[in-house]
Amino acid sequence: MNAQIILQNVVESIIQINTPHGSGSGFLIDSLIITNSHVVSGLKEVVISSKNSKRARACVIYDDPSLDLAFVKAENILVDKPLLLNTEPINDGDSTIAVGHPYGLNYSVTEGIISKAVRLQGELEYIQIDAAINPGNSGGPLLNSEGNVIGVNTFIIQNSNNLGFALPYYYVRETIEQFLKLKKENIIRCSSCKNMVEEELIKKDYCPKCGVKVSIAKSRREGYRASGTSALIEELLNELSVDVDLSRRSIRSWRFKEDDVWVNIDYYDNGVIIGESSLCYIPTDKIEQIYDFLLQKNSEFEYLQFSINENTIYLSFLVLDSSLTREEGLITFKRLKDRSKKYANELKEKYSVIAFVNDVDEE
Repeated sequence: MNAQIILQNVVESIIQINTPHGSGSGFLIDSLIITNSHVVSGLKEVVISSKNSKRARACVIYDDPSLDLAFVKAENILVDKPLLLNTEPINDGDSTIAVGHPYGLNYSVTEGIISKAVRLQGELEYIQIDAAINPGNSGGPLLNSEGNVIGVNTFIIQNSNNLGFALPYYYVRETIEQFLKLKKENIIRCSSCKNMVEEELIKKDYCPKCGVKVSIAKSRREGYRASGTSALIEELLNELSVDVDLSRRSIRSWRFKEDDVWVNIDYYDNGVIIGESSLCYIPTDKIEQIYDFLLQKNSEFEYLQFSINENTIYLSFLVLDSSLTREEGLITFKRLKDRSKKYANELKEKYSVIAFVNDVDEE
């Protein structure tokens, strides 16, 4: 079976997982989303999306830092061809396919071979592969030529030529079986004694079985809290009825939709905050009329401005974090939010502009 056919068969089971700290991959086995512990970043709640479902909150119901494995509870994700865990031995030289979202490039596929079926790293066995995997691939499935899961892509050797490692399927199967036997959620595996412990039984972040501190328990208990200017930006978005959790791309980036227009808010290290929406493409005719319209509006605007990059029309604002106040920020954010859809529609009606094409995976 070639890579294209395998991707067609598995793509609906490949999940993108986002946290304030970054993004990664996961995959659906029955009703569980399997991923890495480091992908969920020690949080109890993450944001997931798939080919057939929009961004939604999801709960991390099992976290295992020792295996770097986590399970996320999947709600309302139905697939026709669920992924299956491998049942046959794997060998050096077997063909492999890695699927994931490296650097946010959704549903990327790379092919390779198993360089070493069993490579000991510390106390654990890993599958060493030469298929290219990158940040964002973590947590995604490593598949065999039949499209079955033989491992979870977990880490790479930095500055190497395609030296990747996947947690083998037998660890995943054993962990799923142990977890399901408990018939409970919010389980943490202690990295010291390896016991699966109910989170509510962990007092003051210490394992009730062996007494060792469980760092992941503290992370899950505290969760993510924005601070400084990022916290102010999120307060403003919340006041404007924007779902902050679903719009958050990172601790300094947010994206939400107004009708058919995506609005982006980015806060840069140099203190600049830019809000921007991509409205449309300029058609080959009526160019002068469109320019006149944009220039006229810019002369009337406060807080906002039109700009053009190549043939795309943007509506945007720029403000420094040192001058961002709650009152002025609310006016600025609201105007961008409201007028993005207003001017996208007006430009379409008056000048027959070409609708801006967004990445469908963002839906």
